[in-house]
Amino acid sequence: MNKVDIIRLSFFFGILAVMALWEIAAPRRPRGYPKALRWASNLGVVAVYLILVRLIFPVLPAGVADAAYRGGYGFFGYVGLPFWPSVVLGVVILDLVIYLQHLMFHAVPFLWRFHMMHHADLDIDVSTGLRFHPVEIVLSTILKIAVVAALGPPLLAVVAFEVLLNGTAMFNHGNVYLPLGLDRVLRLFVITPDMHRVHHSVTIRETNSNFGFNLPWWDRLFGTYRAQPVKGHLGMTIGLSHIRDTKRCINLGGMLALPIKGDLGSYPIGRAGREPTP
Repeated sequence: MNKVDIIRLSFFFGILAVMALWEIAAPRRPRGYPKALRWASNLGVVAVYLILVRLIFPVLPAGVADAAYRGGYGFFGYVGLPFWPSVVLGVVILDLVIYLQHLMFHAVPFLWRFHMMHHADLDIDVSTGLRFHPVEIVLSTILKIAVVAALGPPLLAVVAFEVLLNGTAMFNHGNVYLPLGLDRVLRLFVITPDMHRVHHSVTIRETNSNFGFNLPWWDRLFGTYRAQPVKGHLGMTIGLSHIRDTKRCINLGGMLALPIKGDLGSYPIGRAGREPTP
């Protein structure tokens, strides 16, 4: 295990533990489904895609970044930016790429097939932030490797970005209470749980909003920001209206089979307009 892996795993388990304890101490919403089975399945998905990524990719984005930056390849090598501006700009550009990627997974029906497993969770908590179909993770990794190769950012930029992305994904999916005044301030700089929870509503116009994971500015800039769910955070229904059975939403095997057996519903952006009935 190299230093990058140790750093990422340390932040991963640390943030996961903090969020899990916070959810126990100050939950935002009452839990509607058994936590043990959901967590076993959601964390089981993590194990599957980590193994798959390691088997498929001999070099991950951090390795590509290190080689490109040392060799002076890519955009940053061409323009000759100093180290720290390259780090900051690298993180910001990678975050924009992930925002656009997320938007595409909602817009293209083929990509939505895999992303809808993330949205099919019937509750939302820190474990939902780790629940992505292995095929989606593979496609995302390919995109990140391509972007990193084109940019040639410093290794620190890629490591910082991946730590931030993983950490903020767990934070903004958390079932945790934040005072409303604090939430209003924080969402100017980072995506808060109340902001991202809107994205997990069964209501199409809410599902297709708030696509950011880390920086909140892209949603405002591109017109995809929605401040609050129409029914409020306690009244909203989480998940997809057309997939509500626990076998496909909570059982690991059913979750992984969703791209093959699951109906797309009306959620892809091109199909939007017919609101489902929760």
